[in-house]
Amino acid sequence: MREKDQLHAYQLSAIEHAKEQTFCALNMECGLGKTITTLTLLAELIDEFCMHKGLIIAPKRVAETVWQEEAAQWEHTKHLRFSKILGSEKQRIAALQQDADLYIINVENLVWLTKFLGPSRWCFDTVIFDEFSLFKNASSKRFKAAKAFRKKIHCAIGLTGTPAPNGIHDLWSQIYLLDQGQRLFKTLTQFRNRFFDADYFGYTYTPKPGSAEAVQERIKDICVSMRAEDYLSLPDVIENVIKVPMPKKAHDAYLKIRKELTLELESATVDVVNAAVLVGKSLQLSNGALYTDDKGSYEVLHNEKLNALENIIEESAGDPVLVFYQYKSDLTEIKKRIPQAVEISEEAIAAWNEGKVPVLLAHPASAAHGVNLQKGGHILAWFGVNYNLEHFEQANARLKRQGQTKPVFIHYLLTEGTIDTVVLECLRSKQKTQKALIDAIKLEVNHA
Repeated sequence: MREKDQLHAYQLSAIEHAKEQTFCALNMECGLGKTITTLTLLAELIDEFCMHKGLIIAPKRVAETVWQEEAAQWEHTKHLRFSKILGSEKQRIAALQQDADLYIINVENLVWLTKFLGPSRWCFDTVIFDEFSLFKNASSKRFKAAKAFRKKIHCAIGLTGTPAPNGIHDLWSQIYLLDQGQRLFKTLTQFRNRFFDADYFGYTYTPKPGSAEAVQERIKDICVSMRAEDYLSLPDVIENVIKVPMPKKAHDAYLKIRKELTLELESATVDVVNAAVLVGKSLQLSNGALYTDDKGSYEVLHNEKLNALENIIEESAGDPVLVFYQYKSDLTEIKKRIPQAVEISEEAIAAWNEGKVPVLLAHPASAAHGVNLQKGGHILAWFGVNYNLEHFEQANARLKRQGQTKPVFIHYLLTEGTIDTVVLECLRSKQKTQKALIDAIKLEVNHA
């Protein structure tokens, strides 16, 4: 059982900041212990009679296990009583009726909760948003649900390691949930007009010169930002790009898709939606398969990445390998080729950390937040990359974090002559805006 005096100085500093700014964001990178930091804060607020009931809103996997398990490992938080608002509606209602200190709900059920309780029965005075960037879309139902109860709470903490995965545009809705528009204006339109230039069609918003610095200056009093490298001794990371060839049949199909990209660009109608679809097709084919209908059927066009992945596993000499895939077709084909591979689940995570899983398969979205995998291995392979910087950075941090005892090897499997390389370059250079997606397509076409 760990003791409170084992907390780091930066964690204690974050707690004091949150007490002073009762509506604030703790932007702490993976490995800095934002969960126990927040639990310590909540325990102290309860002891000081500053909090009656707390609500934690989290991704489903995190809501199911992470918070309660973390509390149980520390002497000063093990007494906290949890009730999980998960499962069927009957189970969620029963959980609400339990007497607890902290209630945990997955983000998908937040809209249901606000409708079920309504304004008159809202009973939570403190809300923790874990992961806060899930509220970056001001048009989403979850943001509107949170906005509805904002005036009824006395304290709100936003937790994330990536507050603006697509640039400062993502910050408005998150900061609004903290200060109701005091710092970044009352409406998203006002925010855009002040800090961005829009393209002719209104699809893309480009920050005006100096906007990022101006926004950071406005919100710095309620945001604590901490990078893991500034506070922790992290393992060395060795990145390895493995390029695989594309057979003629697959290459011909790829050229056909690239022609579609070219036609879209020449017609001047390309937008982010079309770009994402076309990039997705290219990336899927680069991985080896291509969907043939909207029911999930696909055709395998090459196995080059499977061959490379098999080589990585063989060369690991028994060391476990974590594999990130992108598409269901990837998952199916990897499991066919590597029968010892195990798909991620709560049971698989526990077994992995005990060294009992030789190959763990995970989608970046399912393992990006709240999953500790550093005890089970130090080798990671990307079967395919996609254009999501937040998932990319968070997924790589699953093994590169405090507690890892070995250098971390990250292998990127890229198919030669495809958009694979362009996307990885964008991710590595941290291009975060929607415009970068369009630029990636243009670069791909210009490489033809």
